[in-house]
Amino acid sequence: MTTTHDDVSGMRRGEAEAPAVDELSAVERIGVDELRALQLERLRWTLRHAYENVPFYRAKFDAAGVHPDDCRELADITRFPFTTKQDLRDNYPFGMFAVPEERVSRIHASSGTTGKPTVVGYTTSDVDNWSTVMARSIFAAGGRPGHKVHVSYGYGLFTGGLGAHYGAERLGCTVVPASGGMTARQVQLITDFRPEVIMVTPSYMLTLLDEFERQGLDPAASSLRVGIFGAEPWTEQMRREIEQRLDLHAVDIYGLSEVMGPGVAQECVETKDGLHIWEDHFFPEVVDPLEDDVCADGVTGELVFTSLTKEALPIIRYRTRDLTALRPGTARPAFRRMDKVTGRSDDMIIVRGVNVFPTQIEEVVLATAGLSPHFQLRLTREGRADVLTVVVESVVDAPHDVRSAAASEVSARVKAVVGVSVGVDVVDPESLERSVGKLRRVVDQRPAQ
Repeated sequence: MTTTHDDVSGMRRGEAEAPAVDELSAVERIGVDELRALQLERLRWTLRHAYENVPFYRAKFDAAGVHPDDCRELADITRFPFTTKQDLRDNYPFGMFAVPEERVSRIHASSGTTGKPTVVGYTTSDVDNWSTVMARSIFAAGGRPGHKVHVSYGYGLFTGGLGAHYGAERLGCTVVPASGGMTARQVQLITDFRPEVIMVTPSYMLTLLDEFERQGLDPAASSLRVGIFGAEPWTEQMRREIEQRLDLHAVDIYGLSEVMGPGVAQECVETKDGLHIWEDHFFPEVVDPLEDDVCADGVTGELVFTSLTKEALPIIRYRTRDLTALRPGTARPAFRRMDKVTGRSDDMIIVRGVNVFPTQIEEVVLATAGLSPHFQLRLTREGRADVLTVVVESVVDAPHDVRSAAASEVSARVKAVVGVSVGVDVVDPESLERSVGKLRRVVDQRPAQ
């Protein structure tokens, strides 16, 4: 259901709400023309800042035959080259910084599981802006000053935990910095401290829900009113399950370390119709992943971002690999929306010529009786053929005949919906490794060629 943009203190899904209130920031009521003028001013500053202070950008702009002065209108951004994650890795650790190291007040980095980590830096001003957009995001999601916010995103080099923490404090909330792990203790803290808001990955929220029920507690009786979920793709089916089991509002948040961290875009609790991008700090494009042409609004492609206010690590036309579409704003009309991310262009599995995304499998699993939402896709090879197996946990106490019927149903529905034959292995509850951060959906066990 939808809600109004109001004080959701004590609010459950379906309850009456007070008249709309928005006292967080006047910028949320900015007009489109005023926003576009601000974007152009900040874009021109960013291009100059990057060109003058980052040798990588100077060389790349020169090679492409463009100069920051060539940007006279927002559409001119397409004349400038893209930046990729590999570019950041090639300039590891601090080659992309645009300020002296002594001006960098914070360093974050990715896990580096597929190579060198991508390192991002923040000046004091960058951290301040990050806190502001995060506070704006929590407010748009339904959080209010005085609420307790239980942060289950990981703390440390990962941007999630500290980004949520600083934003909640900026909004005037009380922060419970739970981080990830120690699931039983997290349930105890939620029960005892009675927070109104939880910020966590959707997959770990399901783990917490299972723990509530394992302890004999009703999740819907908890104090939680708003769940702000991000750091991985999740589906509308998962939203419905979380909302039904917890009786709260489940809203999406988007961000990535290279662009800032969480808080780049936020779904508004009153509409839940996509994520409004805070365009006064981040300029979005969607491009064809293969042809690189800019897509029209409503056309799905690869999301590209240019930062507009970052000092330590300006980022120009960064290819996120996330697949989405841009649409006009609704709850905050001046700010364009992006659709919920359906997957990543580099996470797509190609099985016997068919493109498969984990979210497609998730929709089938969530719609099948007898199965839990916890699943994994395992790729193996038999002879020269790739084989995809969906390994999914059953619900507690599901008998053998229910598991067998569920496996057959998943196999048939994946074939019908996705167009590829898969094996299905229904395993015992809690037999798959639980994630405290991003869920590892795909395990590639194929031998190296």
